[in-house]
Amino acid sequence: MTIPEQRPVRIGLQLQPQHADYGKIRETAAQAEELGVDIIFNWDHFYPLTGDPDGLHFECWTMLGAWAESTSRVEIGALVTCNSYRNPELLADMARTVDHISDGRLILGIGAGWFERDYTEYGYEFGTGGRRLDDLAESLPRIEARLGKLNPPPTRRIPVLIGGGGEKKTLRLVARHADIWHGFGDAEVIERKAAILRGHCADIGRDPAEIELSTAVRSGPEEVGPKLRDLGVSLFTAHVSGPDHDLTLLRDWIAWRDTQNS
Repeated sequence: MTIPEQRPVRIGLQLQPQHADYGKIRETAAQAEELGVDIIFNWDHFYPLTGDPDGLHFECWTMLGAWAESTSRVEIGALVTCNSYRNPELLADMARTVDHISDGRLILGIGAGWFERDYTEYGYEFGTGGRRLDDLAESLPRIEARLGKLNPPPTRRIPVLIGGGGEKKTLRLVARHADIWHGFGDAEVIERKAAILRGHCADIGRDPAEIELSTAVRSGPEEVGPKLRDLGVSLFTAHVSGPDHDLTLLRDWIAWRDTQNS
């Protein structure tokens, strides 16, 4: 079953903070903004996920603070923040601060966490996937409550993006708390999980049209764009890693976006 196209297409770039010095990362972010990308994401890890596991790498939220100053138009965020690494109240305050620095361009991406080396090397308890999801469920209301108490408050209602595809827990959290759901997999997977998400929305009386559907893309828009678009996906995020930062795929998706939104 398809969903009517209700949102304009947006294009994101996950600028993975690995295998490049920060000057190159800053330069690529500026280039992506100049090309017309809508959102620039990084990720919340402490080590590279591909290539040399001990290669160059930088931390997520300090980088977002720098991007808030060095960019002027694009939205910015983590794809996604690991809930385990920061107290929820502190994370809310960090998000509010970056929101102000960026003049209201932050997206608060968050997930339960999964990369065991980050946990063990930095002294966090890895535990089980179920426990990490339970922790996320406990943290989200605390983040929302703290955002409501801060002085000054955020410049806007900061959009919350939840990443993950767990059908019983994660998608239920998306239905209750998220403005954007970032899923993984091909069109068939997205279609099945989007249907489950609509079911969770029905259970709590929420209109699923309030939640933007987002996914990562690793091939060109002519191959996967129309099918995902028919499913209601409107945010398509390419990724790029150091040291080369090849933006060819990003350019293709931006060009496709412009044909879709014209």
